[in-house]
Amino acid sequence: MGDRVVLAYSGGLDTSVAVRWLIEHEGVEVIAVAVDVGQSADRGGEDWDAVRNRALAAGAVEAVVVDARYEMAEQFCVPALQANARYEGKYPLVSALSRPVIVRHLVAQARQHGATAVAHGCTGKGNDQVRFEVGVRALAPDLGIYAPARVWGLTREDCVELAAKWGIPITVTKEKLYSIDDNLWGKAIECGAIEDPWAPAPDDVYSLTRVTEADPVEVIVGFEAGVPISLDGTALGPYDLIAGLGRIAGSRGFGRLDMIENRRVGIKSREVYECPAALALITAHADLEDLTLERDVHHEKARLEPRSSTTGCGIRPCAARCRPSSPRASVT
Repeated sequence: MGDRVVLAYSGGLDTSVAVRWLIEHEGVEVIAVAVDVGQSADRGGEDWDAVRNRALAAGAVEAVVVDARYEMAEQFCVPALQANARYEGKYPLVSALSRPVIVRHLVAQARQHGATAVAHGCTGKGNDQVRFEVGVRALAPDLGIYAPARVWGLTREDCVELAAKWGIPITVTKEKLYSIDDNLWGKAIECGAIEDPWAPAPDDVYSLTRVTEADPVEVIVGFEAGVPISLDGTALGPYDLIAGLGRIAGSRGFGRLDMIENRRVGIKSREVYECPAALALITAHADLEDLTLERDVHHEKARLEPRSSTTGCGIRPCAARCRPSSPRASVT
């Protein structure tokens, strides 16, 4: 076997097939690295044992899960909230915030395991390929980069068939070919039935904003220096506050977005988002600024916010935010 490659592994269809594809076509050993940035797995939390087992079934020599939930909340979600960051004035930065977190841990795992390259499952049509590759180049320009989904020429239907052929246990079917990215700040859904901009999004794409509570609820969020510190009078850290507010708002059906967005590579794409906590917090924070900011400061901040929402991977250039990991991040 040849060199070792660290793959950014989500446990989904594309990255599961990418494990075996890299082994078959590039002759490398694959170390699958899944980074927990608060994925919901439909509110119940991700089954990381199942994710590990899927990677190993695909042929990975090792599967690692990194707990970066608090890092994601404190170092990325909170600054995005302070900037009221919404791409093109619409959706909170979901994938954009998680990518620099994932990249820094990919590079750390590549160093730890003696890998010569990293790999990702991004296609050639989206923004994520730029986020991953610019981040890796900023932190570790000596590492090679593999992007199998950009070169293999496979449809998602092809990937479903290959997963079955190679005995990789996946949950995606040809009838539900959604591509989903999920983290603490929200959930982005694309592909499948929602690619037709004239068709309403099927109800089965939603999981974080299904109505399970009929009664309206009033929620009080306490802020200090622009940072949320309490929920209904209970002091909470950023991770627990965001997760808790997401459950409350989502259970009332709040937090859905359905839009056509502009991608960095020049194409348009329809995306469906579920961001109950992010949208609630940004709304509350913006209202608080209406109350407290001096007029000219308020106007200037409003002018700068659109720029902060389209810079680098999030609200600062990727290299600046990819500093050494928080001591609260751990590997399991």
